Amino acid sequence: MVGAVLVLSGPSGAGKSTIISEASADIGEYYFSISTTTRLPREGEVHGKDYYFVSKEEFEEGIKSGTFLEYAKVHDNYYGTSLEPVHDALSLGKLVIFDIDIQGHRLVRAKLGDITTSAFITPPTLIELETRLRNRLSDNEEVIQRRLENAKSEILAVGEYDFAIINDHISRAAREFSIVANAARLKHSQIDEATFIKNWLASE
Repeated sequence: MVGAVLVLSGPSGAGKSTIISEASADIGEYYFSISTTTRLPREGEVHGKDYYFVSKEEFEEGIKSGTFLEYAKVHDNYYGTSLEPVHDALSLGKLVIFDIDIQGHRLVRAKLGDITTSAFITPPTLIELETRLRNRLSDNEEVIQRRLENAKSEILAVGEYDFAIINDHISRAAREFSIVANAARLKHSQIDEATFIKNWLASE
């Protein structure tokens, strides 16, 4: 049994983690891919739960040795996805959920496109995004402005995704996410399709 991949992207502050948490009871067993990063932990973040926090040198060594499925440099820090736990989860038939940026989405599409479904999650407006960023009280003004500028670029890539989820009401966004996640499980790879066709024809 081969699993499936669901890539989620969207501006920081769009509510991706909240939506996943809200919908978790409705989407079955899944593996949430934990990213590796060189940025410092925020207050309350735990190594191995929120991110794998490593040094820049460790990350660049991983790049050289090919241990990342995808990686990108964002806000002067590296973010990436380790290959081994992803392969393990897929081999167990699990839905693997990624919360990664646009660059990461493109790289995952290039490598695992036949089993990948994607959704772009965003607040309804740029003004609403700014309100959410300010209300969470975790970033200074410089960081907030940088995130808003990045969001203006990110929204231009919405057409690259299979689905767009507008997070104006969390309960509705969670329901839409559940539909997308369960649809992702039904997507078959080319290998699966070839095996199915072979077995189907052999049943004559």
